[in-house]
Amino acid sequence: MKTTGTQPDIEILFEDNHLLVINKPSGVLSQEDRTATPDVLTLCKAYLKKEYGKPGNVFLGLVHRLDKPVSGVMVLAKTSKAASRLSDQVRRRKLKKTYLAIVEGSAPSNGFLDDFLLKDPNKNITRIVSRDTRGAKEARLSFQKLGEACGKSLLKVNLMTGRPHQIRVQLAGHGYPITGDSRYGSANASGICLHAREIEFSHPTLKKSIHFSGNIPKKAPWTLFKSFSEG
Repeated sequence: MKTTGTQPDIEILFEDNHLLVINKPSGVLSQEDRTATPDVLTLCKAYLKKEYGKPGNVFLGLVHRLDKPVSGVMVLAKTSKAASRLSDQVRRRKLKKTYLAIVEGSAPSNGFLDDFLLKDPNKNITRIVSRDTRGAKEARLSFQKLGEACGKSLLKVNLMTGRPHQIRVQLAGHGYPITGDSRYGSANASGICLHAREIEFSHPTLKKSIHFSGNIPKKAPWTLFKSFSEG
């Protein structure tokens, strides 16, 4: 397994002249903020600089983000051409992501959620609101239950829209808060059990569909569902 060799270390799933695909650990920011804590962009730039002996600044484009507590697959662009083309796929909803979430309770075998969400930027929290609320945006997702253990359910979640905290807010709003997500209703604050499991998109230069998956964290309660989520 190749890694960035940084602190914290990040698993590299794929790399070529245009792309760097990683499996982000939970607790790592996607991009630098005011807290000065480790972030994916800075760590991966440090890896490229050291790995290839690059002088000066290293270009690396952040195509999409994952919340700090969320782990999983991310793709970064090593060239401006790749960044532009991948960003266009994100805008057109052509970059497809599948998540795994451990939620509290016994969720139904499958479901479709369609809500309107409103984010409060001052409190960094999102709420489900009525469709006529000013600034509200529609949020849609579907899910399938993969397994159940110890009063928790493992869900495979497919996003149809991309709203801030969407999966966390919608699942909690319908009675299934994500384990560890105290901000959105979980009594447990041990860490959010949400993982970006798969990503699929068109390679920016080869023009062919490519797919990557990142293994789930090797810690509880993920270990309860290893047989359902691996392979």
